[in-house]
Amino acid sequence: MKINLRGKNINITDDIKYEAERKYDRLDKYFSGEQEVNLLFSKEGNDYQVEATMFLNKGPILRAEASDESYPNAIDRTIDALVRQIRKHKTRLIKDRNQDSIKFENFNESFDNEYGIDDSYDSDINIARTKEISLKPMSTEEAVMQMELLGHDFFVYYDQEDMGVRVVYKRRKGDYGLIIPSR
Repeated sequence: MKINLRGKNINITDDIKYEAERKYDRLDKYFSGEQEVNLLFSKEGNDYQVEATMFLNKGPILRAEASDESYPNAIDRTIDALVRQIRKHKTRLIKDRNQDSIKFENFNESFDNEYGIDDSYDSDINIARTKEISLKPMSTEEAVMQMELLGHDFFVYYDQEDMGVRVVYKRRKGDYGLIIPSR
């Protein structure tokens, strides 16, 4: 497991590094080949927050975040969330395609033996509504204002400077995020 550690408003001590590497190495048994995970540690008040982003080879990007009064517990909670996502991803591959896929090369047999298949996954995805929109050029500030006026959690628009597609969205913390697609 290749682990990249970063701190935001916190120094990554040797203890944090050791604990993260030790705990995340437990995920190696679920994969064949080396996987990469980025860990961002931050501290808000008395709570440590850990954001984990895992890049599966030839597969999806998994993301989990957790906060706790102790960083070892926050690390454990992100691992638990990632294992649930991995399980759901593998179940989706099995149920949707009912066959092995090149993406299965990421998973070891021990994963099936320990966790099995997640039967809670419902492969019947129901798109309740399709909507066609016309994108208008505007600034990010205008897009945020438009999103708020509409009462939406996200808003798609053309950036007025380079005419690229952008998505502005409201984050759980109440601030905003911006997605800039790349080719």
